[in-house]
Amino acid sequence: MPLVKLLGKATILLTLSIVIVAVVLKCLDDPEPAHLTRMASNLKILEENFRQMNKSCFLLGASGETGKVLLRELLQRNIFSKITLIGRRHLNLEDQAFENVVQVVVDFEKLEDFAAAFQGHDVGYCCLGTTRAKSGAEGFVRVDHDYVLKSAELAKAGGCTQFHLESSRGADKSSNFLYLKVKGQVEADIQALDFDRYAIYRPGVLLVDRQESRPGEWIARQFLSAVSAIYSTSMSTPIQTVAKAMVSNTVLQPEHKVEILESKAINNLGKSDKK
Repeated sequence: MPLVKLLGKATILLTLSIVIVAVVLKCLDDPEPAHLTRMASNLKILEENFRQMNKSCFLLGASGETGKVLLRELLQRNIFSKITLIGRRHLNLEDQAFENVVQVVVDFEKLEDFAAAFQGHDVGYCCLGTTRAKSGAEGFVRVDHDYVLKSAELAKAGGCTQFHLESSRGADKSSNFLYLKVKGQVEADIQALDFDRYAIYRPGVLLVDRQESRPGEWIARQFLSAVSAIYSTSMSTPIQTVAKAMVSNTVLQPEHKVEILESKAINNLGKSDKK
């Protein structure tokens, strides 16, 4: 059989598989909180009202994949009068759009010595994280739990009222998997701090081109990207969508002081700024 025909059949089979997977995932997808759909229609008005309050925020993890995109989204939407980046190194920001950005370099092993960096902010965003492959099991727990929790504690003590945490789909402090267990544990520990408002974002597989991605990760992302082009599912979330959802949700008034946004809600809310 000619190669062209083989490739043609392979393409058809792949397309059908993607469609079938999309339909199945649609049936199994997470429910979306009703208030998000209801209030997103007034997003522009809510953003302007929020902007007039002259609030400030801080961002943890601005050098990471989500953090970089979130910073650009915050600057583009311009809902804060001041943005403070808290991290272990100074980032090279040369664009004029970064004029209202302040950078504070801290030692995460001695965060108590940098309590001042967390004072005076209204909203905190946390995209801080590493991987077990990169940092080992102990290093992963230290970054994704200890650093994150300590930062939240200092932020609460410093007057922060809103805290937005990027977590993961399937986060569960009772899980047998280290990654999901740590994510679930830090979610619970921060909730115990009793912020006036606490939002947890649990995206699916983040659709982003990582330079260090392994072949298996790359294949998974390509397949899920194709599925997402047909239907936004809870299995995957474009990284730009996560950032947009975090900014949009900041100005909304939730029904409860603690809210968990699963991937479907993130996908839908991340598109609301276009309405």
